[in-house]
Amino acid sequence: MTFSEITDLLMAQFGPDVIQQANTTNPQPFLVVQKTAIASLCQFLRDDERLFFDFLACMTGIDNGLQASTMEVVYNLTSIPYEHNLTLKVVMPRNADGEPLPEIPTVTHIWRTADWHEREIYDLVGIRFEGHPDLRRILLPTDWQGHPLRKDYQDLETYHGIKVK
Repeated sequence: MTFSEITDLLMAQFGPDVIQQANTTNPQPFLVVQKTAIASLCQFLRDDERLFFDFLACMTGIDNGLQASTMEVVYNLTSIPYEHNLTLKVVMPRNADGEPLPEIPTVTHIWRTADWHEREIYDLVGIRFEGHPDLRRILLPTDWQGHPLRKDYQDLETYHGIKVK
């Protein structure tokens, strides 16, 4: 199934409010999806027998910086039996200092591998996954301050008396 055919199917199922943009100008075309619908859309992508996106290959968290004031979660999906791929993006407002971290629904109930990806994004970028069964740091110590892949992250000089710079 082509990107265009998948897009048409999703537009028919979810409508233009959920599929906010279809970008075909990039070498890897992608759909921008409304954040509140990401879990139901992913469930459909996995369960619909015409699509069967059975593999969440990767999830990436992106901080677009203070000027853009947005963050993204990118989902790279694969249908192993049908040999097609799909990239989804969810763009959300970036939080300011002192505000709660941005949140997006979890997809751990759809693909088990999302558990690792969501914890890594939370740990390094600072995006919370609502409904995640065990959202906690996965790479950094539990008492680490901040999220090191954020554009406004301030490097620590020391950690428990050990120089880290």
